[in-house]
Amino acid sequence: MIKRLVPATAAILAASNGVARDAAPPLRLNDIAVIGTHNSYKLPMPAATMAKLRAGAPQMADALDYSHRPLAEQLDAGARQLEIDVNYDPQGGHYAADSDDPRLKRPGFKVLHIPGIDNSSSCVLLLDCLRTIRAWSDGHPDHVPILLMFNAKDEQNAARGGIDALRYDQAAYDALDAEIRSVMGPGKLVTPDDVQGRYPTLRDAVLANNWPTLKASRGRFLFALDESPEKVAVYRGRRRSLEKRVFFINTDEASPAAAYLTLNDPIVDGARIRRDVAAGYLVRTRADANTREARANDTRPRDAALASGAQYVSTDYLWPDPRLEGGYRVQQPGGMVARCNPVRRPAGCGDLEKRR
Repeated sequence: MIKRLVPATAAILAASNGVARDAAPPLRLNDIAVIGTHNSYKLPMPAATMAKLRAGAPQMADALDYSHRPLAEQLDAGARQLEIDVNYDPQGGHYAADSDDPRLKRPGFKVLHIPGIDNSSSCVLLLDCLRTIRAWSDGHPDHVPILLMFNAKDEQNAARGGIDALRYDQAAYDALDAEIRSVMGPGKLVTPDDVQGRYPTLRDAVLANNWPTLKASRGRFLFALDESPEKVAVYRGRRRSLEKRVFFINTDEASPAAAYLTLNDPIVDGARIRRDVAAGYLVRTRADANTREARANDTRPRDAALASGAQYVSTDYLWPDPRLEGGYRVQQPGGMVARCNPVRRPAGCGDLEKRR
């Protein structure tokens, strides 16, 4: 006589025999959605400088009239993408002008928005920025992977009263990689090589969803170089993809080095963002720019960005600006730090990183 299995026992045996195959696959790095900040180091411009700028260029003054709290405070509040502008200064002193700030006279990359015009920074030295971020990470080892997006500044500002930035060449980019690695060791990084693995190109790996799992990525950082095709081509050099480099690069979907894209207009680029995220790419978009949305309390770009599936939605308003009416700010739904990506995991999975 054959005994009949009770339902619970039958379910266990079915699962052990591989019958239960509809379980969701593990979450990967690209399955998350978080909020970040734009020009994350930027402090308010001195009142006298802002008044002079507003008298001569009011539109530019409006665009620059924002600031951020210290980096660790932003991370405490849930920012999981930071943007840093780096200015090459191998000898030190290039951006000092008449400043008595000793940090500007030291060799190494300087974190400044518009040298000589908008110089106020919470961490003038890139090494100080990185050490602050690393220290916060060490104290919060379970955080979801944080994107550090860099602009390699080379604007020529002397004609408008600032300081011409030094150009980036291969040596400059090599020095930038080395400075980052001096603070962020292999155990803190997710690099293009980590994603590419044994695939012929980085793009092949991304389209095969070879991003590391979320579990394996916690406590780590990935770096993205948000620059023009000409400038990222210098960084890439003769590599097939981005072998041995620290940064992912902003490039088009057809490039062998494709893994990350900056698509800043979530309304105009909404369909492209959704398509790229579904394909496996990482995307950063913006909820607001140049203070326009905050001044008008226009939430349409913010709402489009949050719905687009872009893994990283950047804002200047992690907190409302008390000077502006309407209380404009950007948060994840329910105030979550990190949620399941609305395009890749539409069923959701709660808060992936609850603040302590």
